[in-house]
Amino acid sequence: MNPPASAQTPHIDRAEREALTDTIARFARSEIAPHADAWDTAGEFPRDLYRRAAELGLLGLGYPEEYGGTPVSYTLRVPLWRALSRYGTSGGVLASLFSHNIGLPPVVNFAADAVRAEVIPPVLAGEQIAALAITEPGGGSDVARLATTARRDGDDYVINGEKVFITSGMRADWITAAVRTGDPGTRGSGGISMLLIPGSSAGLSRSPLAKMGWLCSDTAHLRFDNVRVPARYLLGEEGQGFRIIMGNFNGERFGLAASSLGFAEACFDEALAWARQRKTFGRALVEHQVIRHKLADMQMRIQSTAAWLDVLAARADAGDTGSEWIAQVCLLKNHATQTMQFCADQAVQILGGMGFMRGTVSERIYREVKVMMIGGGAEEIMKDLAARQLGL
Repeated sequence: MNPPASAQTPHIDRAEREALTDTIARFARSEIAPHADAWDTAGEFPRDLYRRAAELGLLGLGYPEEYGGTPVSYTLRVPLWRALSRYGTSGGVLASLFSHNIGLPPVVNFAADAVRAEVIPPVLAGEQIAALAITEPGGGSDVARLATTARRDGDDYVINGEKVFITSGMRADWITAAVRTGDPGTRGSGGISMLLIPGSSAGLSRSPLAKMGWLCSDTAHLRFDNVRVPARYLLGEEGQGFRIIMGNFNGERFGLAASSLGFAEACFDEALAWARQRKTFGRALVEHQVIRHKLADMQMRIQSTAAWLDVLAARADAGDTGSEWIAQVCLLKNHATQTMQFCADQAVQILGGMGFMRGTVSERIYREVKVMMIGGGAEEIMKDLAARQLGL
């Protein structure tokens, strides 16, 4: 969820922003929400959804115009992501449909011009799928421990190793992967590079992973067995990968926070609608003080998250993305996912038995919240990183 910032971002006034947000909300309501349960049951969603999203320009939001994108500010990204999550109500769909937002930014920012022209336009057109591959079975959040190697052999790199928990890993046509290059004995962050790997590469095998949530999002375990990749697909320079990864994470975490807010709002919407129509002891649920207090507590967290997002978006648009902003994004990501968790839990409680049934929005989001709290950096990592950025 990290489309790259653009110095050419056009100004969009309030009316235009509301119109764009409304367009995205209609897409989410008509193209995603009605099918979310069926797609969860099937374990996938139609690949044609990428094309339909691209036709509206959704896949290109935040990308340079020369590649088929539309530059947008951070301030605009917040209501767009909120709308997609609130009215689409499926984290699994959004995770895969927009996996290019974590896979493509390193290509936009660090690939050679010819590689950008080859890769970016078909992804933004919904014709191809991009993914990011960082996590490994033995590494988790400790990126500096990654063990997948890329050995230079003439005009190619030869890759060996594994990646796990890779969103869109089964379908991806392009995989932006973190690898270890240079001296085989190199450890830590210094020997990490970023390499773009074609999904058709010989020696690449993929296996699907079963999950608690995000059921319609393909999540894969990737294995690289002497996979040969042309050296022109190196992103940046050898040894520059760790810095690329860390920069990519900041935008991803901001996007996760905005999406978490939208999912929290979806839980509130369903809980309020249920409380108004469900009667107990001769009165609507919402007429009971304890239920009203639950709804008020949900709104308290929703509004604080929204305000924090708006402040950090404005700072990013002003170019203020230094250490203190990074720390705030880490803390915001925790706050937003905790808001999502609280609202999902309270909504399920208000719905009672129906909240435990498949087919309700709150049940699905209740299962999906944990991946939001872990993905992009677990809570514990976020706290520690924020503390270091703040010099604590």
